[in-house]
Amino acid sequence: MNLSLDLFNHSARAPEIVAAISRMARHDETDRGAIFTRPEIVEAILDLSGYRSDRPLHRMRLLEPSFGAGDFLLHAAQRLWSSFVHDGGGPATAVDGLHNAITAVELHPETFDLTARKLHEQLTRQGLCLADADALCEAWLIRDDFLLTRLEGGFDFAIGNPPYVRQERIPTTLLNEYRRRFRTLYDRADLYVPFFERALDLLGDEGVLGYICANRWLKNRYGGPLREKITNGYWLKYFIDMEGADAFQTEVTAYPAITIFQRAAKELVVREPTRAVGSAALAAQSLPALVDLLLDSSHDSDAIAEFKLDAIGSAPLLLDDIPRLVLLRRLESTFPTIEQAQCKVGIGVATGCDRVFIGAMDELPVEPARKLPLVMARDLVDGGIRWGGKGVLNPFEDSGQLVPLDAFPRFERYLVEHRDAVTGRHVAQRNPDGWYRTIDRIQPGLLETPKLLVPDIKGEGVFVIDDGRYYPHHNLYYITSDEWDLRALQTVLRSSLTLMVVATYCTRMAGGFLRFQAQYLRRIRLPHWHHVSEDLRERLGAAATMKTQDEIDSPVFELYGLSDAESRRVRQIADAARVGKGMLQ
Repeated sequence: MNLSLDLFNHSARAPEIVAAISRMARHDETDRGAIFTRPEIVEAILDLSGYRSDRPLHRMRLLEPSFGAGDFLLHAAQRLWSSFVHDGGGPATAVDGLHNAITAVELHPETFDLTARKLHEQLTRQGLCLADADALCEAWLIRDDFLLTRLEGGFDFAIGNPPYVRQERIPTTLLNEYRRRFRTLYDRADLYVPFFERALDLLGDEGVLGYICANRWLKNRYGGPLREKITNGYWLKYFIDMEGADAFQTEVTAYPAITIFQRAAKELVVREPTRAVGSAALAAQSLPALVDLLLDSSHDSDAIAEFKLDAIGSAPLLLDDIPRLVLLRRLESTFPTIEQAQCKVGIGVATGCDRVFIGAMDELPVEPARKLPLVMARDLVDGGIRWGGKGVLNPFEDSGQLVPLDAFPRFERYLVEHRDAVTGRHVAQRNPDGWYRTIDRIQPGLLETPKLLVPDIKGEGVFVIDDGRYYPHHNLYYITSDEWDLRALQTVLRSSLTLMVVATYCTRMAGGFLRFQAQYLRRIRLPHWHHVSEDLRERLGAAATMKTQDEIDSPVFELYGLSDAESRRVRQIADAARVGKGMLQ
């Protein structure tokens, strides 16, 4: 967001926007997404964010986007006062010294008034006269919609618990205005997502955001734009998985997490690690003790995981299983990608009109040079190929150019008979002169090249060797290699480790089925073949035809140097990811 365009004022608001905001302000706690935070959670977020009374907080600025009952605001104000007094401040200088220290926003009028009274009472207990307490409350508190109110940026801290409001509960006029202003309000995103966006935008250099919030945006589709924003300019310093913990004063169905982000230069985002606590560690130790461990980077503890997030763009932030993430990051930092290890990943041919381009190989009425035997996903049976006899038309020469139709009369006659169907494709309309091309160019030499075939949608990984007899259909991906022995590679790809990687990154289909698409296959890590010992090469090759998962996994886990604990964890994840009984036990 361009903050120069974000200095809203009330006079600029259309009447229908004002009316919609007024309706939102009258919602009850459930409809306006008010969830109140336990004091120990508030203290933890303030500590992790660096809002501590041993720092000169009175010379810094704090933003609270939705202060509600004052769970964060009142604790922060107490720390601010302690810092101010420690630096020689007192009631007589409080208005001048603290005037710009806090900006807190709340829309709901009754809640605003109740918390304002609590803050006023807290200030007077600290020795301020009524008039000065009034002045600070007036300076600090804004009754308005955080997403639309006028705010000057450059905050050192943005801290709180943003509201959980589904889009159905937001008046259409107001929702449209939010969508116009906030790029992260995407798909079915809850209102807390643009609360992240605006607070992040309002941070100054090295400013810190500390939220407790639902964790769904970390992986869900609607969180993509927010993830992209964060990975392009913010460092995730601390993460605590609060699943199963009592984070709020009332029971909620959302799985919450504490996230502490810092605005940072790109090189800092890439270089600095994230320190994290998983739900299992939180169940075993107190939150204050874990916060102390997180803040003390010199102290080594099994309860704290440290890793570089290394997320790219809108890719999921894999923080719901920290032990898995730590293992993945170790593998990714140790081994090259499958393509860097000289294994090419590709997809079979899409024609755009299979009923014309694909048919029984022996019955396609074209010259033999213009058709290729086609293997399809349904031809992969029991770990081998049971060819269904299909063929695909090949309109390309080995050079990659389209063949001249007049050089192949039977091919020309067949295509002209079906011209209406063929030219109706988008690819033909885009290239009228090449109206008979397939969507994908048929790769010269791929037919004869030995390759591993991979069906897209499966309950577990299926990798079948084609010795060089067939051309793959577009419902198959393929892997070729001039370096790796294909049978050894087949073992690696059939392993629980590969299934874990694909299951971690892929978007699942209905029924939990996995997608073995090229983008996920390319995330697989693989050592270079010349780094594999002769003994391990032989064992990997021999395991390619094995039926039990233990026989397949044993040499693969050794290849990657997994510990016994890591091996067990990988098997657990893979077993949970499989759909149906599958072939392997």
